Amino acid sequence: MERVLVLGLLSLALLGVVTTSFAQSGLLNSSKLEMFVDELLDMPKILSYEIVSGVPRSKSLEIGMFNTTWKFHRDLPHTHVYAYGVSENTATVPGPTIVALHRIDTYVTWQNYLPPMHMLPWDPTITTATPTNKEGIPTVVHLHGGINEPESDGNPNSWFTAGFKEKGPKWTKETFHYDNNQQPGNLWYHDHAMGLTRINVLAGLAGAYIIHHPNLEAPLGLPSGDEFDRSLIVFDRSFRTDGSVYMNSTGDNPSIHPYWRPEYFGNAIIVNGKAWPYMTVQRRKYRFRIINASNARFFRFFFTNGLGFIHVGSDSAYLNESVMTNEFLLGPSEIADVVVDFSKSKNDTAILANDAPYPYPSGDPVNEGNSKIMKFIILRHPEVDTRRIPKKLIQYPSPDLSSVTQTRYIAMYEYDSTTNQPTHLYLNGKSFEAPVTETPKAGTTEVWNVINLTPDNHPLHIHLGLFVALYQTELVNLTEFTNCMTKINNAIKCQISKYARGKSINVPPQEKGWKNVFKMRPGFMTKILVRFSYIHSNESYPFDVSAEPGYVYHCHILDHEDNEMMRPLKFIK
Repeated sequence: MERVLVLGLLSLALLGVVTTSFAQSGLLNSSKLEMFVDELLDMPKILSYEIVSGVPRSKSLEIGMFNTTWKFHRDLPHTHVYAYGVSENTATVPGPTIVALHRIDTYVTWQNYLPPMHMLPWDPTITTATPTNKEGIPTVVHLHGGINEPESDGNPNSWFTAGFKEKGPKWTKETFHYDNNQQPGNLWYHDHAMGLTRINVLAGLAGAYIIHHPNLEAPLGLPSGDEFDRSLIVFDRSFRTDGSVYMNSTGDNPSIHPYWRPEYFGNAIIVNGKAWPYMTVQRRKYRFRIINASNARFFRFFFTNGLGFIHVGSDSAYLNESVMTNEFLLGPSEIADVVVDFSKSKNDTAILANDAPYPYPSGDPVNEGNSKIMKFIILRHPEVDTRRIPKKLIQYPSPDLSSVTQTRYIAMYEYDSTTNQPTHLYLNGKSFEAPVTETPKAGTTEVWNVINLTPDNHPLHIHLGLFVALYQTELVNLTEFTNCMTKINNAIKCQISKYARGKSINVPPQEKGWKNVFKMRPGFMTKILVRFSYIHSNESYPFDVSAEPGYVYHCHILDHEDNEMMRPLKFIK
């Protein structure tokens, strides 16, 4: 607490230097925007390979981050955004979908064309990437779910400003290399600069990335082609009456953090860059790769007309077996790969809806604006669709506890001010800058017991690794255990076995596969088996995982990640 208070007092004088004037017009009441008037966009696609004489070959890409505008709704003025694209004229929010092939390398030079000052409030009282001359917006791209060399992982301290004029202390190179040797599946890319992730993503810096493996995937017979296989990138935003992105300019603890708040929630739901869009569909099966790109909002998706979801993948991997649900919960950064059969609908319309409280799980109930996601208009004419979704999909190894070489305890803490407002969050009671404590070896398997001592559900993301959630156990006598952990920060000495004996919650069937994010229930210990190796083969990583700048793991509520809920992950040989 003392460190935060001192940093806050020392940094307030810098506010005029590192922030910019942002739009001050009033907050727009989202109820004034009519729903379902904009058609769902299919974001532009960029192939990261080319076909030469019938053979796919690697291609080098240059993708920029541009200062531009975007039209989120028919009746909303153009919005100032930061957007990914191959040019300023073609940049979009979200960015273009990068389509890759298994084992065909992708090379991307990410170019920063952003202005000297940020469009959103920049809080210097949290650990933040700061150029020496206080000019330039630091950015660095992380390919979420990618199994890549550390130099191309997007370490938060590998940031750079426009034209690579200034670089962070862990910067390594201009062109990132994604070898795509991993299993086929869904990934997404987004900004990851230290202390700025939440506002850079809010400004628009996110996009989808898909790795295809035709030989493995074609026999599954899932819906395919641009019309029937769609990515849905979902997030929430609030706007001012002039169309600009709204972010509250006063922190919950303004004397400590003038701008930082523990969670950002918008009052409009955006899908593929449009607020509450509509999509016209045939009476047949469609595949939707749904990415929750929100800063902090959880979605519990369901159809108002009772249509179901057939889950075929979770995060970056296929499930071993398809799973049918009527609703599912998706935390920030999680991906659900589902098939929806619109021929089952008794209506001509279907509303994709949400009823997850915010913050999750004990926050406010949804309202009219954030309870609706998008509308599907279902054509009446029946279609011939002979596709059957197989029960068995791609088979990956089951979690093997006999192979575990290390067991770790990862505790989640939230620290409050005298007014009971959060000031910062830690993993294992340590700041990001504290010496590294998690030092696994490549090719090994570990068990992580994640102990959530906070009131929030935290989606934990581990870079490089894939993991399976085994079980979730409620902590009894939570106050007593939390008091001990706060004092000595040692789960074994605090006798975790004495407290982790409450009710058990089963892992949902659609989340039992290999994941890179899992939702950690408050007041529970969640046991996950983490594998630092490929799941589709016994090959070793083709790169040195021990190289600088290393990797990280963190809560994927971006406001938490930016305020210390992140730790380094350093591999040893």
